[in-house]
Amino acid sequence: MLQVLLVIHLIIAIALVAVILMQRSEGGGLGIGGPGGVMSARGSANLLTRATSILAVAFIGLSLAMAIVTSNRDTGSSVMDIEETDTPKPDTPEVP
Repeated sequence: MLQVLLVIHLIIAIALVAVILMQRSEGGGLGIGGPGGVMSARGSANLLTRATSILAVAFIGLSLAMAIVTSNRDTGSSVMDIEETDTPKPDTPEVP
């Protein structure tokens, strides 16, 4: 379950970066402007803004879901509970 969420999370993160880089910034950026239609300067801005919002909400939601799934895992033991029985004790001479 966690692996599936992690793969989806990775895909959303890559898509979010791509959508953010496509947005037109005041300095020029990598904005894609075209004549008319949905991909006009204003149309692409609205589309990219909505896509960014949706991807950001999905990214945060998946982050919370993965945190919940991870915290609910019952491993049965803690690192602090493990006893060191495999480590041999050094032979120390008795001090008189």
